[in-house]
Order: sequence, then structure tokens, then C-alpha cells
Amino acid sequence: MKIIAILIFLVIIVSLGTALYHLVKRKDGDESGKTAKALTVRIGLSLLLFVLIAIAFVTGLIQPHGIGARIQQIQYENAQKQAPNP
Repeated sequence: MKIIAILIFLVIIVSLGTALYHLVKRKDGDESGKTAKALTVRIGLSLLLFVLIAIAFVTGLIQPHGIGARIQQIQYENAQKQAPNP
């Protein structure tokens, strides 16, 4: 999953670079279409990456660590304390 996310992120950066190239080298109206298409591809890939990361998080393929993981651990411990013991 991490490799897929990294590859999508790299393609997003390439798409952003392509849009910048077409924006700088624009000579007529045709180039602005290429810029818009590259930016549209970047937005689509960004949404895809966000959805894939969310799915991976929900299914447990990736685990949070750092601040978010500590908050989750505290919430879990508090829920365990509040749960009635059988």
C-alpha cells in the first residue's frame, strides 16, 4: 500500500510539473487547455490517493503513529475503563 501511495504521489508531482511547464511556455489558447487538463489529472489523482489512504486506514492496512495514535490509544483506554465488567 505504501508503494502505491508513493507512486501516486510522484505522478501527482509530475502532473503538477507538466501543468507548470505548459503554463510558462504558453503561446496560444491550446496550451491553456493542456494546463487545465494536467491540473484536472492532478486533482483526480489527489482524490484517489485520499480515498485509498482512508480505505487503508479503515481496513487496518496502515496504522497511525505519532500524535494521532496516542490520542486513539487514550480514547480506547478510556472506553475500556467506562465499559462495565461482567
